[in-house]
Order: sequence, then structure tokens, then C-alpha cells
Amino acid sequence: MDNSGVCLANATVCNGSSCVVPESNFNAILSTVLSTVLTSLLALVMFSMGCNVEIKKFLGHVKRPWGICIGFLCQFGIMPLTGFILSVAFDILPVQAVVVIIMGCCPGGTSSNILAYWVDGDMDLSISMTTCSTVLALGMMPLCLLIYTKLWVNSGMIVIPFDNIGISLVALIVPVSIGIFVNHKWPRQAKIILKVGSITGALLIVLIAVIGGVLYQSAWIIEPKLWIIGTIFPLAGYSLGFFLARLAGQSWDRCRTVALETGMQNTQLCSTIVQLSFTPEELNLVFTFPLIYSVFQLFLAGVFVGIYAVYRKWYGKNKVEFPEGKDNEPDPKSSFQKANEGFQPDEK
Repeated sequence: MDNSGVCLANATVCNGSSCVVPESNFNAILSTVLSTVLTSLLALVMFSMGCNVEIKKFLGHVKRPWGICIGFLCQFGIMPLTGFILSVAFDILPVQAVVVIIMGCCPGGTSSNILAYWVDGDMDLSISMTTCSTVLALGMMPLCLLIYTKLWVNSGMIVIPFDNIGISLVALIVPVSIGIFVNHKWPRQAKIILKVGSITGALLIVLIAVIGGVLYQSAWIIEPKLWIIGTIFPLAGYSLGFFLARLAGQSWDRCRTVALETGMQNTQLCSTIVQLSFTPEELNLVFTFPLIYSVFQLFLAGVFVGIYAVYRKWYGKNKVEFPEGKDNEPDPKSSFQKANEGFQPDEK
């Protein structure tokens, strides 16, 4: 029987008036292509960020890791606890609470390195914090999830993609290491690469946010409580990270760096964990939360960058430091430093 008038030309099975057309995988192909392109661009941007890192200062943070220790306390102390408190306070569903806590347990994202550059942060500290938090996440994520999620669910059901964490670590270390080498060998060329990379990085952050919104536009319908938590959570991370760093006697540039490293989470990793751990029915309730957090963490960070840029222009300085000197040393009158000499900042 000739069904050419009924069936499409690409139909694979045709029986009478019944035709089967292959399912379109256009979105899957588009997502794969975009992921590849964005990953490549991100690697190039991290290479340019590495061009602003000095080997001596970077090793100084490793030898005297006070800033890294503060970041560790913020990343795996403040953020999971904040997620737990918000989940209890808003009385959300158990599966939603688990996802909020998963977000709080994720390591810092690479976007924080780009934003740290735009607020005159300590790039050596920023990159070392991102690297260390990603390595430590291999052990700290399961531990934090065990502690904070047992109120709602057995943590054994949460699948942590250790391979993804490893890939993220390699994607960070390799391009940054090359950038550090270039800065060491050809400092003049490194400055040019840094300027181009910083602008590209800012555009890349905006591009990722727009693409995420377009690809997942059908998933933006979600419970209002999660919208509120998605707004408060990153703001709490930025604020608490900043104040804890300042309480520990860190310089203003390092306070800004720690703040960004604390509030800026690896939302891609959170999305992967959620997809691996929950059923399709449960995903309908929680899948959008990592996207909401990502949007608001970028929006709030953009606001902070804008405020800092206006402040710096207003006072006509290249780097804004309040009571500190031109060498960016912390306030010698800090009571915390007097009480705990171990948290003296690293020498620059």
C-alpha cells in the first residue's frame, strides 16, 4: 500500500495510517555542542586567569594556608549549615530540602575566579581556594550530606559523580598552570592575555546564564519558596564569607575573594547529582533549583562588581582599601590577629 500521502518521508515504520517518525534529538545535539564550546571557552578563560597568578604568591598560600583555611570553613561549614537552616525555616518538601543542601555542599565554581579579577581580588588565593575546595569535595561532600540530609533521607541514595569532580579539577588545573608558566616566562604578553581573557570571561558568564534560561525555559515553574531560598542562599554565602574573612583579620581584597568563593557554587555539579539521584517525578519538583541559584548568584555578584567599580571610580583609585596601606596589608589593630597570631595574613 502506498502511504506516501499519509506518512512523512523519514518515517521508519509504516502500517496503514500508522507511522513512526524517529524522535528528534535536536535539543540533545544542541546541548552537547554548546557544552563543548562553552567548556573550551572556559578553559581559555582560566588560562588567562592563570596569567595573573605569580608562582611565589601562589606557593605562599599553600605554605601558609590561613586564607585557604578560612575559605574551607566557609565552603564546607557555612554553606551546608545555611542550606539546612533555610530548608527547615521554609518547611519545604524533603526532596527539595535535600537538593538545597546538595547545593550548599558543592565546591566553589570557576566563575568566582573571573569575578575576583573584576573586584581586584587576590587571584592567587582565589584559584588556590577553588582548587582546594574541589579536591576536598571528594571527601567533604559525602560527609556533609551524611550530617545534614539524614533528617529527610538516607544519604546513601545520593549519587556523587566523583568523575565529574575529577574532570572539573583537571579543567581548572591544566589551563591555570599553563597561564602561570606564561606569566613567569613572558609577563608582558601575559598582561595582554589577561585583559582579553577577563573581558571574554565576563561575556561567557552572561552567555552561560542566557543559554541556560533558553534551554530550560519550560522548567521555570516551581514552588515560590524555592525562588526565595535561591535568592537568599547566595546572598548569605557572599555576606557571611566576607564578614568571617574580615573577622579573621584578612585584607579587604582577600575578604572580597573569600566572599565570592563562598557564595559562588559549582551549580553544574549540583545539577548532575540531582539528575543521578532522583526519579523523574521528583525531578519535576527540584530540577530547576540549581538553575535558580545559578542565576541569582551571578546576578548578585554582578551587582557587587558594579558597586565596587563605581566606588573605585568615585575615589579615583586602582584598588580600594579602607584603613589599609598601599601594599594592601590588613589593619594592624585587628583584635582577632592579636588573639590568634596563626591567622596573620601571608606576606606579599
